[in-house]
Amino acid sequence: MLKRKVILAIADGVGDRPHPLLNQETPLEYAQTPNLDYLATRGITGMMNLIRPGIPVGTDMGHLILFGYQPHHYPGRGPIEALGIGMTIKPGDVVLRCNFATVDEKGIVIDRRAGRIRRQTNLIAEAVSGMVIDGVEVYVKEATEHRAVMVLRGEGLSEKISDSDPKAPNDGMPFAVIEPLDASEESIRTASIVNRFLIQAHEILRHHPVNKERMEQGKLPANFILTRGAGRMAELEPIAEQLQIRGSCIAGESTVLGVAQLAGFKMITDSRMTGNIDTDIHLKAKLAIEQIAENDIVYVHMKAPDVKGHDNLPFEKAKAIELFDQMVGNILQMLPDDTYLALAADHSTPCEIGEHTGDPVPILIYGPSIRRDRVMAYNELDCAYGGLGHMSGTDFVSTLHGLMGVVKKQGN
Repeated sequence: MLKRKVILAIADGVGDRPHPLLNQETPLEYAQTPNLDYLATRGITGMMNLIRPGIPVGTDMGHLILFGYQPHHYPGRGPIEALGIGMTIKPGDVVLRCNFATVDEKGIVIDRRAGRIRRQTNLIAEAVSGMVIDGVEVYVKEATEHRAVMVLRGEGLSEKISDSDPKAPNDGMPFAVIEPLDASEESIRTASIVNRFLIQAHEILRHHPVNKERMEQGKLPANFILTRGAGRMAELEPIAEQLQIRGSCIAGESTVLGVAQLAGFKMITDSRMTGNIDTDIHLKAKLAIEQIAENDIVYVHMKAPDVKGHDNLPFEKAKAIELFDQMVGNILQMLPDDTYLALAADHSTPCEIGEHTGDPVPILIYGPSIRRDRVMAYNELDCAYGGLGHMSGTDFVSTLHGLMGVVKKQGN
């Protein structure tokens, strides 16, 4: 069978809805995207629901599917984040995804992301890491920007606990007291330990020098830790081993890198790859071409569209999409003849909602011997008429694998 390669460029959260500030266009329609539109005129397009129509997914679940797993393989956000930042996870550990956040004296969440803090989060994490509560060790490590990971290590623990993150569309809610999600002694004990840790950590962070300096500068202090996505690491066969392929992932976002490691892909990151609009798109494009020379498939990820969607900034989301277009254009200029260039997103993040929704996202495949359709632009409206039709995330990934020539024939 003819073997070919794939570069999959992912614009995180790119899907949106028509916005009144953009003349009732989506940010993707509004943005100037000559490279994406060029690919649309010479490729095949469609729309994708990661699971099924109307079902929102997180960045973790969306990428788990895009890397080739099924939804039921989901191990929880915490373990994925831990893998992405290189934390060592032992059997029995409970792992939680965290945000450094700002709360007031009454526990009201002022900002779930502490002003999108970036600098010195390692010092904040170190200040609260290593506590021992009721015989359980608690470790905290910083991740991308305001994000962090917490590991609970000890006997008698359970991942069946609720979140402390209120996850409201807007701030102004009190942080949630963690509750056990079943009646087991392990869940009750774990919930109690995390609640105690959060209060103790808050007392430490209130007086931390980094936060004192931030307040003096008029910035929000990172004085609380919001937790969610508790889980334990699942024993999953890496996708790379299943298909006997080599792959790599270029990203500055720990969740994406964690899924990549789970799938057996090489993680490629750099401090210049931020989780925002100032990420180095030229570096990402250069690395994508370098990596495809020695791999069968390369994922290159850009987080900024999702960030601007969460912040309800439609013009800035359009700008982020234009940067994605430039990155894709750089890849296209150097694309080897035997390689497909595919476009996708892990979910929609409409600006007016400020959160992930179940709206489908546009997809595209360009490359050798592709069956072209008649779509002339890459966006949510035009791609709905594309030759790929409407498919699930699993179907899209299997289509890419089929084009690569790594899918076994069914039947005789």
